[in-house]
Amino acid sequence: MLVQFKMKNVLSFKEETIFDMTAISAYKEHPSNLIDIDKKEKFLRVAAIYGANASGKSNFVWALKLFRRIVSQSLNNVDDETELVLKKYSRPFSFEENKGNSEFEIVQILGDEEYQYGFEYNSEKIVTEWLYRKNLKANRKAMIFERAMQEVNLGASVRKKCEAYKEQIPSETLVLSFFNKLNLKTDIFKTVYSGIMDILVFTSDDCENTNFLDAILPRIIDNEKEKLLEFLAAIDIGIKDITYKKKEKETLFFTFHKGEDGELYPLNLYDESEGTIKSIMLYIHAHMAIISNYVLVMDELNVKLHPLLLKFFIDLFYNNDSMAQLIYTTHDTTLMDKKFFRRDQIWFVQKDELGHSELCALSDFKVRSDASFEKDYLAGVYGGIPFLKEFSLKEGE
Repeated sequence: MLVQFKMKNVLSFKEETIFDMTAISAYKEHPSNLIDIDKKEKFLRVAAIYGANASGKSNFVWALKLFRRIVSQSLNNVDDETELVLKKYSRPFSFEENKGNSEFEIVQILGDEEYQYGFEYNSEKIVTEWLYRKNLKANRKAMIFERAMQEVNLGASVRKKCEAYKEQIPSETLVLSFFNKLNLKTDIFKTVYSGIMDILVFTSDDCENTNFLDAILPRIIDNEKEKLLEFLAAIDIGIKDITYKKKEKETLFFTFHKGEDGELYPLNLYDESEGTIKSIMLYIHAHMAIISNYVLVMDELNVKLHPLLLKFFIDLFYNNDSMAQLIYTTHDTTLMDKKFFRRDQIWFVQKDELGHSELCALSDFKVRSDASFEKDYLAGVYGGIPFLKEFSLKEGE
């Protein structure tokens, strides 16, 4: 479960930026929107991020993806194109000559433990790195390791198991990634590594990529067709059945619709509307996240979806039997309403005249009890909207 994500000097986020899924205890509305783990704090199931075009919403999603990729690939040192992983995924703020180091940190609750993990890096090396663990029952925090350049200081819980290997860690490789690969008699590194991999991040380009459907949908049809058809019936798009046929170089998918004569007629899946195709992809993502307690991060979730279908999808995450979380960016303000969201669930991204993106929550503002979130947002009260000037296509005007 994601508690907090922090970054600095990444893409358009020049200054330290903190995104927090901790619920504000003073807010009593919508208790079903929260994850309760029987601790003092509760956590958000869903968070929505709003902002103007080019404000940095997609950069927030990309930052999470960069963080995840560095963790998963730094041990390899080079990717398939023989480019250094750190060089490929180093994305400091662009509009300055002195680029400086970038920094990531994540806080997650995994089981009965809270883990705080982060690193500072540039295109050539890992500068600093750290991992702390807090036992939630005893409320006791312990250092697992701290790194400064090539110096790695190991905590008591892992020192005996890891001390002999720490000198072998390359300057461009994360300590976490390195020890995760070793067959050690400790599961701390695998736990934290897996927790980060359980954050599923999809950019807008990922949502357009049908290769995902081609790879995953056959297994869904073979093993979970009934649940998929139940979902398709619930969103009322007229699909009565779905099958696939494998050929030498491709897999063909067919949906079936009922004609006036009561017979079912096939249609190539990719001849369906783009909204229908996206709905099937979203079903797969949501099902995977909710069943496995993953964090699902999606850019421009509202694109190609009717507002009611968007709400239907979001409501899937308000499931008391799951600890799954959904974080998404959007321009659609129809759900920016106190009937659906708490103030701490709504976030805004705004970019200043120097190109710096800033992230803040609606809960950072003084909001009247009778305020309309959507109306005030579109009026510019909370920022995160485009400031448009007069313009005409006619010459001379």
